[in-house]
Amino acid sequence: MVDASHAFGEFVLDPGCGLLRNGRAIALGQRGIALLEALLEERGSIVSKDALMERVWPGITVEESNLTVQVAALRKALGQAPNGQEWIATVPRVGYRFLRATTTQANVAELRPTLAVLPFSNLSGDPKQDYFADGIVDDIIAALSRFRSFAVVARDCSFAYKGSGIDVRRIAAELGVRYVLEGSIRQSGNRLRIVAELVEGQGGTHMWAQTFDGTLDEIFDFQDRITERVATLIEPLIQTAEIERSRRERPGSVAVYDIYLQALAKISTEIESDNAAAYALLMQGLAAEPDNAQLLAQATWALEHRYTMGWPALTDDDVQTCAALARRALEHGAGDAMVLAHCGVALMQTVKDYDWGLAVLQAAAESNPNNPMAVVRAGVGHLHCGNVDDALSHFHRANRFIPGDRGAHFSLCGIAHAHVVRGEYDEALYWASRALASNPNFEATLWVLIAASAHLGRMEEAHRYLAALRRLTPDITLDRIRAGQAGKYPDRIEGVLDGLRMAGVPER
Repeated sequence: MVDASHAFGEFVLDPGCGLLRNGRAIALGQRGIALLEALLEERGSIVSKDALMERVWPGITVEESNLTVQVAALRKALGQAPNGQEWIATVPRVGYRFLRATTTQANVAELRPTLAVLPFSNLSGDPKQDYFADGIVDDIIAALSRFRSFAVVARDCSFAYKGSGIDVRRIAAELGVRYVLEGSIRQSGNRLRIVAELVEGQGGTHMWAQTFDGTLDEIFDFQDRITERVATLIEPLIQTAEIERSRRERPGSVAVYDIYLQALAKISTEIESDNAAAYALLMQGLAAEPDNAQLLAQATWALEHRYTMGWPALTDDDVQTCAALARRALEHGAGDAMVLAHCGVALMQTVKDYDWGLAVLQAAAESNPNNPMAVVRAGVGHLHCGNVDDALSHFHRANRFIPGDRGAHFSLCGIAHAHVVRGEYDEALYWASRALASNPNFEATLWVLIAASAHLGRMEEAHRYLAALRRLTPDITLDRIRAGQAGKYPDRIEGVLDGLRMAGVPER
């Protein structure tokens, strides 16, 4: 069976038959086939000249001009793509990449945005600082490569532009990337200043910038802080930009990648009707790509969240459907941190498989310790099925990543809930109030605010928060809340339920 990645336009590269065009063989030598296969395997990513020469002439030292000749011959054999462009694009100073014709359906993995991290400029005038600037970029590339929602160009490709002074828009075009992270380093005595900037490649628009100050005495800790901060900020910035880009350029698109972005935007609002709309979109995407792990994980999250919040069911059996989606997502997710995170919570809260759920959530945090949402969900796992101190550690780490940013309500509410478990109601009110400011639609925050206020005897405040909860879910009951919680340690939710009961929430 021919690999789907080896089919393009009217062509198929069949290892047994060579290159076929509409079923008819195209004359192409052994080296031409090896070159084409190497380019196709990278699915549009850049392949360096060194990598191609090793693939086409394994173990043999040849001049680079031989590669140029083979590329020219391959271009002649293929002709132009349907859009009038060459199938093979040259990336100056770096290598080549294969450009596939646009299709009506797009796979998330193939259309996900791409980022290049350029070498940071050394403004110190001291060549010895190059090693530090390059070390920071290496660490950032490694950290960002753990995220699966976007792709990061390999170091060799981005470092080909070191010291070139070329406009970032041209670099983005040559590398075929949508976003570029660049920066600079400056030393003054014992002090260092690093500036990092995220740029939208096509227009050169600055999306984010931050200055980091440190000293040579703390150089390794300083490097770690920069890497952590950049890694945790870039992913949500790119994700938000992609959602807005899809709304602006492709509103109502039925391409799978756009369906994924539309669903992500809706499911994040914490509104019941948006959750239902997101699930419908995800089912539409899964009809086209039934093994797409990202879509499966988001659908798992949608049903888990409905069950946890006590919202009306969307299927004949939301629990069994959620369990089946989670297992399929884990099967196809290849260790993706967010796939693990969504599925782990579902296994714990909805399926009630506590040990497996906690193990999956711990694996999510280990898979990408710089992904705030994976770390938050590991905290949720420990809050309900593990150690409360470990839960707080995870929540505070995630909150350090995303203070006030999108998704911060998860970590803030988790901290508040942990303080309810400990009977520290003043602390719980403080953190839950911050969670409410981050997202007023997250019902669990209101549960904690009501419960903590009631435990402190502040019934007027408890009733005010209860009124807000009933505007979101008019028929909320303690049974519905209890049913959506992990029951390994029932006392972890009982403090919240007792406070809700005191405020007047009915049992059933």
